[in-house]
Parts: sequence; structure tokens; C-alpha cells
Amino acid sequence: MTDHDDHRDVRRLVPLKSRAFHILLVLADGDCHGYAIKQRVGEITNGVLRLGPGTLYESIQRLERNGLIEESPDRPDEAEDHSQRRYYRLTLLGRRVLQAEVERLGVLVDHARSRVPSD
Repeated sequence: MTDHDDHRDVRRLVPLKSRAFHILLVLADGDCHGYAIKQRVGEITNGVLRLGPGTLYESIQRLERNGLIEESPDRPDEAEDHSQRRYYRLTLLGRRVLQAEVERLGVLVDHARSRVPSD
């Protein structure tokens, strides 16, 4: 893939849906399994965004199909691992899309702050 192709893919995938953004944000901290992703999203949104199993795994599958995440071959120590769990990690494209979305949201927030009076 050339840089030009990569930039086109990033533009095609931004803006992200809220749940996709939060899943990528969690995975930016490192590999994680589905249930832990669900828990972390709840924590970082103070419970505002709750991902049910269907929504979570549908989002994970879509992120995988789009090349933003992949199953991680790395596993925790056997004592901490459950063989049924699938661990996920960001791909390089996923990192670039997350970065583009953070920049897009930053511009949006800056614009809003300049227009909305503070109390």
C-alpha cells in the first residue's frame, strides 16, 4: 500500500461511529479481549456508553473487516488466560484512523468553544 492509498483509506473511514472510536481508543493502550474492551469503554465514558455483547462484537467485526484492528497472536500468561478469549490490537491503519479522528474532533471542539459562550 502506498502512502497515497493509506491517506485515501483514512479519509474513507473518518468520521468514526462513537463506539468504534472508543474501542480504538481502548486498544491504543494495548491488546485487549472483548469483555475488557467493554469494561474500559464504560470506565472512560463514565458509564455513558455501554456496549452490549451484540453491539460490541458487531463493532469488532466491522473494525476487523476495515483493517483497523486484528486478532493479536500475543497471549497473557497461562494462569491469566482463558483459551476462548480473543485478544485484539490496533493495526497501523487503525492507529492512523484514530489519530485522524482525534484531530477532527479537536478541530470541532475548538470551533464549538469559540462560538459557545462560557458561563
